[in-house]
Parts: sequence; C-alpha cells; structure tokens
Amino acid sequence: MRLRLGIAYDGTNFNGWSRQPGQRTVQGVLEDGLATLFRRTGVAPRLTVAGRTDAGVHAIGQVAHLDVPFDALRAVTRPRRGHPAEAAGEADVLERRLTGILGAGADVVVNGIDRAPDGFDARFSALWRRYEYRVADASARRDPLERHRTVVIPRALDDQAMSTAAEQLVGLHDFAAFCKPRAEATTIRTLQSFRWRRSDDGTLVASLQADAFCHSMVRALIGAVVAVGEGRLEVGTPAELLRAAERTNAFNVMPAKGLVLIEVGYPDDHELETRATQTRARRRLQVQPEQA
Repeated sequence: MRLRLGIAYDGTNFNGWSRQPGQRTVQGVLEDGLATLFRRTGVAPRLTVAGRTDAGVHAIGQVAHLDVPFDALRAVTRPRRGHPAEAAGEADVLERRLTGILGAGADVVVNGIDRAPDGFDARFSALWRRYEYRVADASARRDPLERHRTVVIPRALDDQAMSTAAEQLVGLHDFAAFCKPRAEATTIRTLQSFRWRRSDDGTLVASLQADAFCHSMVRALIGAVVAVGEGRLEVGTPAELLRAAERTNAFNVMPAKGLVLIEVGYPDDHELETRATQTRARRRLQVQPEQA
C-alpha cells in the first residue's frame, strides 16, 4: 500500500533532502528511522518526495510517499508484547512509532501519515509548490527566535520596488538566468505568483508559487529582487535578465537559511492519476529536477 507523509524540518543541520553517502540529510534520517521499524520484515523503505530541498532550506509542508507491503506494515504496527491493542489504524501507529525513533527534540518531524488515495504520487501528482523567504532589513525588529530562518540585510530595502520587480517575473518563462544548469534539464517553468509583504515586526516576506522550481531558482529570484530593493539593479532589470535566458552574475543568490517550503498543492483525488501521468510524460521528454 502507498502511504502519504507530511513532513517538517529545520534545515540548518541537514545537507539537503536527498540521501548522500557520509552526509546527514532529511531523507537519510527518515529512511534510517523507517528501516529500524521494518528491520525484521525484509523491507527497505524508500521515500519519494514532492520537492527536493538544498542544504539549509527548511520545510513545514513537505510531502512524500512510501510504498510498503500491507503484511509488513501490519507486522510493524501490531501490538507489542504485554501492551493492549491500539484503537488507531496502522498509519497512525506507524507515525507514532517513527516519531519515537526520531526523538522528541528532533529537527525533522513527521506530522501526519495517511493511506494515500489511488493514483497519488508525491512528486508527479503535485500541481504547485509554494515557498516563503524572510529578509530582515534595517527597519525590521530582530527576533532571535527567527534567526535560523531569516536573512539579515542591515540596509533599508525599497519594498515597493521589489514588489514591482517581482510581478514582472510571473508567468510561463525560460528561467535559465535564475537556475543552475543541469544536463538535459529544462529551465522552463510557470511562476504562478511572486509577492512581498511586511510582517508585523517589519520583516520582508516573499511568497513564491510555481508548478515546479529548478535548482536554486527561488534563491536566485529573491537575490535579483533584493538587488532592486538595495538600488543595485533597476526595477526592470530582473525581467530583462529573464528574457535573456542565460546565467548571469548581475546579482547574488541568497543564502539557503531564509527559505521555507510552505505547501505542496494537489488536485482532487479523482484527478491525481491523470495529473501524474501528464507530468511523467512531460518529464520523459526533458528531465525536470525539483530542487529549490
């Protein structure tokens, strides 16, 4: 059966999502915890994620799926010797036991495990991903509790100019100027929204939503627009760079710590399989890695 997992993590001490030899990653920590639970079943749990994140990037709305034989799941979640049977279903018991392995103070949390609807694929069924990026400029009130997910710029930023520049980047474009190049990977994306707002403490918060993001795209877009806010680029320059469709050093890619994956959107259950089929068909033609 296929299980859907909701995942949140503080990316500070992770070398990104994807498992890598000798590195601490979110996927590695979760799969190692699952492997401990399934160690007597012969199952080697593997997670498929909605969006791979880079080192230092956080998430509160990450989604992954896990395929496990029902017999193995039942074996892992059966009542322990000397303990009464639990009223909760297998997915709920698995969530509770995995949480116990990860630890109460873990920097990665599984905040929900459910049986996935028919046709669900965490990666290919997704319609969009939404990220936020936090920047504290000279007018913001510093909050030490937010220091791991906020980038500090000790100058005043022109948020109106930043909003105007961001709006000009929305739409279906080739984002080659804002993506790290990868062999056989397309850089064509639909940026559905890109907005800035000030929070109550004056921190600038960007919200970006797209069908998918190519490697480093979010942090590059933020970097270009922050350069507008600093007065180093004209308001229309990011759009001009977009039309040029080639990598540039006109701005700096922003640090990972300010970036949080907020939510992944999916269609209604009866449309999940169709969406996954359509996405796979497109990506067979051109590989489209998702990594922000």
